[in-house]
Amino acid sequence: MAQAHIAEWMARSGVSFGTSGARGLAVAMTDEVCYLYSRAFLAHLQAAYQLPATSTVVIGGDFRPSTPRIMAAVAMAVRHAGNRVINAGLIPTPALAFFAMQRGLPCIMVTGSHIPDDRNGIKFYRTDGEILKDDEEAVRASCVDYDASLFDTHGMLQQRPPLPAVDAAVEATYVQRYIDFFPADCLQGKRIGVYQHSTVARDILVHVLKALAAEVVPLGRSDHFIPVDTEAIREEDVQLARQWSAEYGLDAVVSADGDGDRPLLSDEHGQWLRGDVAGILCARYLQAQSVVTPVSSNSALEACGEFPHIRRTRIGSPYVIAAMQQACAAGEQPVVGYEANGGFLTASDIIRNGLRLTALPTRDAMLVPLAILALANEQPVSALLQSLPPRFTSSGRLQNIPTDISRQHLADIIAGGLAAASAWAQPEFAAVRSMDTTDGLRMTLENDEIIHLRPSGNAPELRCYNEAASQQRADAMNALCLKKLRMMYGSEY
Repeated sequence: MAQAHIAEWMARSGVSFGTSGARGLAVAMTDEVCYLYSRAFLAHLQAAYQLPATSTVVIGGDFRPSTPRIMAAVAMAVRHAGNRVINAGLIPTPALAFFAMQRGLPCIMVTGSHIPDDRNGIKFYRTDGEILKDDEEAVRASCVDYDASLFDTHGMLQQRPPLPAVDAAVEATYVQRYIDFFPADCLQGKRIGVYQHSTVARDILVHVLKALAAEVVPLGRSDHFIPVDTEAIREEDVQLARQWSAEYGLDAVVSADGDGDRPLLSDEHGQWLRGDVAGILCARYLQAQSVVTPVSSNSALEACGEFPHIRRTRIGSPYVIAAMQQACAAGEQPVVGYEANGGFLTASDIIRNGLRLTALPTRDAMLVPLAILALANEQPVSALLQSLPPRFTSSGRLQNIPTDISRQHLADIIAGGLAAASAWAQPEFAAVRSMDTTDGLRMTLENDEIIHLRPSGNAPELRCYNEAASQQRADAMNALCLKKLRMMYGSEY
């Protein structure tokens, strides 16, 4: 038997915890790495949460080429921990999580979400939802005894047993959640395009929209993985939505990222909604009393004056979930949360029109388009956007920037205070009035415009978020900021 120190494996492999699960290059996520991390997670559940050694664990994955291999390694880890495996198949993360939470079971999702398919990841769920940062630290600090002879010199399984047959109840349970909550025929008369690409939510989206009486036009299905990022939408996807809306006379285009936990929704013109704006509208439909969202989200949330309680957090669903738990404990229900990427979470059951939506405290891509389309009723989606205060956001990213370099750069600005921040912003922008270091560096300028710089937790990227009084200005600010950053870091990045 061998003993594996997980922290050492994370350092050596480069596969470590980010803002949402463990991620890394697919070639670095060997069977051995994924097996060990899964064993460590299950051992943590048994030690900290008294998970029975004979429990059942639900596993699922996305459409990446490396996912089936990693799922097999995860399944072996589950069995070697003494647990039974339920195979949910290739399915949205929220579908897997909802099924498991309804049955008090842990689950493991193999997905890299929106990042390119040369990478992958693993998301771990306790019986009550996502693991939080304390859980991640416990997994990282753990040691695992295992039979190293199971793996070859490249860390791949010598033999890879087949997975159990897919349990169709997982998808059915998820679909029923929405059919039970939204009024029958609430989308009657709506003509909705579904941009299917390679998201595991593509067929479920069509199914649910049709069940609620929408006319559905499937579009853009792909046999190869497309890294659709709802925070940094590709120009080709911008053009496709506009083209399809005009060609098919659509009321909206709906889509999701790779693992179906981040939504995309356009208006009738094919203009994609920002995720943090969609979150406000979804919260409005759900008549939320408490809303939790990261510091990077659009400040129209506060400006609209519709929600009695608002909590801001660091970026990442574990932080949003922790703050939602605090809101529930304070009696601020119903409590919801969303991220700038559009993923929407519900911390408490919600009753509307006598119909119940069972809580799902993990990012979900299905709820947002359904809620907004139902809220729109007979008016266009663009009319809902015009009902919000005029605060507009834009975001972009500089890729291949080593995280330690970007973090040090921001630390230097923060250490210099407002003078250093203003020196960075000027002359292209106004002087900095205040700084928020909740996550990265968020600078509010004297003219109320916002520049937010933050190293990604999932990849060597520096993300830039901007907010202004018009979309044109926000986009122009983002382009200027990215130009400044490119000049600062040099051509090598």
